[in-house]
Amino acid sequence: MGICGVRVNRAGTLVCLAYGRVAAVGIDPIEKKPLFHVAPGTLAFSIATAGCPFHCRFCQNWEIAQGPRLGIDVHESLLPPADVVAQARRSAARSIAYTYVEPTVFLEYALDTGRLARQAGMLNLFITDGYETPAATGLLAEVIDAANVDLKSFDDRFYRRLCGARLAPVLDTIVAMREAGIWIELTTLIIPGWNDSDAELGALTSWIRDTLGPDTPWHISRFFPAHLMTDTPPTPQAELLRAAEIGRAAGLNHVYIGNAPELGWEDTRCPRCDTLLVRRSGYSTRSQLTDAGACPTCDRPLAGIALGRPSSSQVTHAS
Repeated sequence: MGICGVRVNRAGTLVCLAYGRVAAVGIDPIEKKPLFHVAPGTLAFSIATAGCPFHCRFCQNWEIAQGPRLGIDVHESLLPPADVVAQARRSAARSIAYTYVEPTVFLEYALDTGRLARQAGMLNLFITDGYETPAATGLLAEVIDAANVDLKSFDDRFYRRLCGARLAPVLDTIVAMREAGIWIELTTLIIPGWNDSDAELGALTSWIRDTLGPDTPWHISRFFPAHLMTDTPPTPQAELLRAAEIGRAAGLNHVYIGNAPELGWEDTRCPRCDTLLVRRSGYSTRSQLTDAGACPTCDRPLAGIALGRPSSSQVTHAS
């Protein structure tokens, strides 16, 4: 059995043990993923199986992510792909999100579900650690519309020490997804003393700007003690604001702060004229965008997917 605990070699055949066996189901605001530039204000039908290739010491969903590897009995229910899509439609969700754990552990299940969702006119969202192989990314590009990738750090030592992984494959996957036409948003959980130096955050945000473009949304997320890092304090608000200012100074047009709504860094503004385009309060969203997904003041398109009319699913990369 592999380290994720969801595939086993049986007489030379790799068998996926997770297919259709959901460990978590939810109906979430799409902003919770977080995806701020994809169909704002809509619902995402969210699913996950158990298992994960990473073993992050700070994982907030560690019971289901690490359950198979740690021998934890995870409660699972059978939910075939067609039933996922049917339930999503009944819930008035605009999209299906493969989330809560690293969804490549149930890649076959996500692909089958995603194809049916496409036929039903729904978006497919991948909330991922970005550790896919090029072959997996190629398969995902056939059905996935948007992905939020956890860019956990810009230091390979962080990935090795805290996640049991490496940085380079994550960067390669982000680039490959973008080149395949998948809309990308990035999230970085700021952990005090681990990935919050000016130098690292400056290098990370400069890489986003130079490699993906200044319109790529960067979500800064506040750390709270979890799993094996309960002795690490929550991220101070001042540190979150410092990280956000570093992102702005690097030239990123859309920097957001999550898990700290009191700071007021969740709204989307026009990079050209600073008009408020999408106001967010908690998970309540109010859009001022035109039907074409543009600024009502200067007509600059907002980069993203399905920002205007609900029927639109075209990716816009504004310049």
